Amino acid sequence: MVTTIFTFLAISVGVLVTGAALIWVLQQRRSPQSAVAWILFIITVPYIGVPAFFIFGTRKRGAGYETIRFAPTPEAPPVHAADALFRRFELPGAAPGHRLDLETTSDAARASLDRLIAGAQARIDVVLYRLEPDPVGRAFTESLTEAVRRGVRVRVILDQFGTIRRPYRELHRFKEAGGELQMFSPLPQIAATGRFNLRNHRKKVIVDGKTVWSGGRNIGQMYQAAQSDPETWNDLSFTLTGPVVARFCEVFEADWAKMGGAPVPITADPTGGGSGRAVVQLLASGPDFDHDGLHDGLVHLIHTAKTRIWIATPYFLPTDMLQHALRTAARLGRDVRILVPARSNQRIADFARGDYLRDLEEAGCTILRHTGGMVHAKVVVIDDIAMLGSANLDVRSMLLNFEASLMVYDAPSVSAIAHWFSGLEAECLTGTRPAHLPRRLAEAAFRLGAPML
Repeated sequence: MVTTIFTFLAISVGVLVTGAALIWVLQQRRSPQSAVAWILFIITVPYIGVPAFFIFGTRKRGAGYETIRFAPTPEAPPVHAADALFRRFELPGAAPGHRLDLETTSDAARASLDRLIAGAQARIDVVLYRLEPDPVGRAFTESLTEAVRRGVRVRVILDQFGTIRRPYRELHRFKEAGGELQMFSPLPQIAATGRFNLRNHRKKVIVDGKTVWSGGRNIGQMYQAAQSDPETWNDLSFTLTGPVVARFCEVFEADWAKMGGAPVPITADPTGGGSGRAVVQLLASGPDFDHDGLHDGLVHLIHTAKTRIWIATPYFLPTDMLQHALRTAARLGRDVRILVPARSNQRIADFARGDYLRDLEEAGCTILRHTGGMVHAKVVVIDDIAMLGSANLDVRSMLLNFEASLMVYDAPSVSAIAHWFSGLEAECLTGTRPAHLPRRLAEAAFRLGAPML
């Protein structure tokens, strides 16, 4: 009798949970292919499909995070059609008056970051996806502790998933000294957000509300050991001063509040003119926006490109819309180049990208496989503008993660980014990796599952 009741309850709960998952799939804004894929997966193998959907399949929209509200600024004419486009997504407009120092080597990136932390006087705000438990990660954490001891307020946000391995001992000393640490994890907020699979992938260090260090780099030996070391990754970061720093501060305060932290007044002025010549725009994206502005904007810019579309990304798993836009641009004669590491640190991602890259190559895109070490930079150059930051050209960065990218509009900065891209081409093999029929079939099968994201 007890066994019968237990079996009945287990079946009833299973049916209810499966039904809830199916309803959730239908309510989310997905492509028909994605919805059908998840429905079939849930129905055919519910004991695997239902947990997998709630862990990996839920989208960021409706995640329950408060939308970031940027401080209003006096209206100024858009500096570019792309600026006008992103303003329609209620993102802050581009502004002149910035000093933008690109760090194309790990040596330059580490020196710049060390200098900023050593010179901090009042506040250091940090968001990182990864903080490695290696000599570089430990030294960075110790430098933050030293800053706390000399009277600087230091707040750090680390992604719980990205920093499963982290310098625990050094972080403990950091907190003992008075440093403030928040671990970003959706798990404590499941009841409110219903999301397991969100990551804070933003990377930035803001010093005294005046200078920001950001880009594609995290903190660790693979990112900041000597560039001459073959194990050091090729990446791109930047140090920035000027009005847009206030926007970085606003995004940080929103991230800090997500974890229950008390806000700090923002002293930087988003309308104040700087002395530099760079014209830039912060493109934040993630579950704290009610749109996919970064993704949708890129799709539009690719469709309207006149001459070139150059993309460098460590992981290439695009949405259907991005794939279609790139394929169309290549067929229209645009110079479309996709630069990826010949072998990344994610073997599954390398395998999954194969069918996408072959499809684009057949359409006329130039596929560049970098053989000179891992490329971790995330860069897009479209005609006379460029973008760099934390967002990969994959589904997770475009539609799930909290990200922060910088759109660049002034000619000298765009030229410098394009020059960096061209420099990597010398170490690339052109074309996709040759593959026999079994691999092609496996890649195609893998691609069928990609829309489930």
